[in-house]
Amino acid sequence: MDIIIQKKATIHLYTFLVSKMISSLGANVYTFGISMYILAMTGSAFSFAANLIFSIIPRTIISPIAGILVDRYSRKSIVLLGQLGVILSITSLLIFSMLAELSLLAIYVTTIIYSISSTFSMIAFTASIGNLVDPSRIQKAMSFNQLSLSIAGIGGPLIGGMLFGFVSVETFFMINIVAYVMAFLLESTLDFKFFSNSESIPNSKESVFQSMKASVAYVKTKPVISKLLMLIFWLNLFFASVTVGASFIFVEVLEIEYKLVGMIEAAGAVGMLLMALYLARRSKLKYPLLFSKRALLALSLLVGAYAIPLIMPLPAGSVFFYYLLNMFLFGSSLVLTNTPIGIIIQTEVEESYRGRIYGIIEMCAMALTPLGTLIFGLLYDVIPAQYILIICSIALALTIFFLMPSTFIHSIYPELKRNTSSNPHEVLEKKKQFNECNEKVDEIKRTTNPTTHPFR
Repeated sequence: MDIIIQKKATIHLYTFLVSKMISSLGANVYTFGISMYILAMTGSAFSFAANLIFSIIPRTIISPIAGILVDRYSRKSIVLLGQLGVILSITSLLIFSMLAELSLLAIYVTTIIYSISSTFSMIAFTASIGNLVDPSRIQKAMSFNQLSLSIAGIGGPLIGGMLFGFVSVETFFMINIVAYVMAFLLESTLDFKFFSNSESIPNSKESVFQSMKASVAYVKTKPVISKLLMLIFWLNLFFASVTVGASFIFVEVLEIEYKLVGMIEAAGAVGMLLMALYLARRSKLKYPLLFSKRALLALSLLVGAYAIPLIMPLPAGSVFFYYLLNMFLFGSSLVLTNTPIGIIIQTEVEESYRGRIYGIIEMCAMALTPLGTLIFGLLYDVIPAQYILIICSIALALTIFFLMPSTFIHSIYPELKRNTSSNPHEVLEKKKQFNECNEKVDEIKRTTNPTTHPFR
């Protein structure tokens, strides 16, 4: 029976990877392609920005409600209905484009429906990872989740640009529909209750307000989750200093060529991809919270490192390679941060609250993206970029130390305190004894194994 369970969990794991990759890639291809179409049709930056607004606002509003419904009803049904909504929204736009001239209003309405549908599907799918695979492979599943996002980040603009340049808009829509239908069929084969705890089903008679109140009360009982949620809030705000500042610094301050800027931006996605592959193959993280804290501190240093070429002028070629490496490390550190946090949420949050937690996270991410863009967009116009980056780097490090002090880490992992408080002389003595034992074992192997001797 154990072999059958492990085999089914393995099928779930790789089905999840393929369907998530198709969905993420399809979303990036559609977003990039439709954005290019709007720009080509109108030539207006405002029309382009309006489409982004119609994508972000519905996600921000609907995410906490989606989280409640995900915890209350069948997650598989919500995932499939969400994917069906995406398919129908693009299909409707395809039919409209064949019957009449494609208009901005039709695109905006499609974007709203697409955004709402994908929000439900994404939150339900992510909240179900712990039900699809066994606990020992949650790290691999979360790494695969990051892997799919990385591949989508690299391939989405590339494929979207190629399709926009070489095929008609109707063909573009049909390719996206086929991709989402494939993801729908793959997800329909998954058992979303395979590792489910049936005892944790919530009361479906609760009102939305009562459910939100219950989730807040639940978070208060989980110090790790409450601190992580606060940390995620501030991270999304401070990281806007890089997402907004990077392009401003590269183009306006340092006047790097656009093609080189594209290569620098791509380095971040490559770093995410390689690090996701590494985490998928490495052994299970023993202390995910400590691991995430160290990755976050590395990220705070990298934010400050963006300012170095602005303080100490470097040759043009050196500036390019410097930022290429910095962006690669930044993308790698993001995965090293996000994956352990995902593992903690999947393992520490009860199944009946997981959807609401992911709904809160999605709401914070969506709300702070435009807010952070607005704040730092204004700041970069009046304050030198190097000062903003250094202040954000210090503020980010202080936030990490405040929310995740060593005492808190030790309270979660008491064995760490025991290890660090051990007598150093005892540790050295044990290490010496261990090395001597290994040397004796090697000597026995050499004397007993005939292949170690030369021909006689």
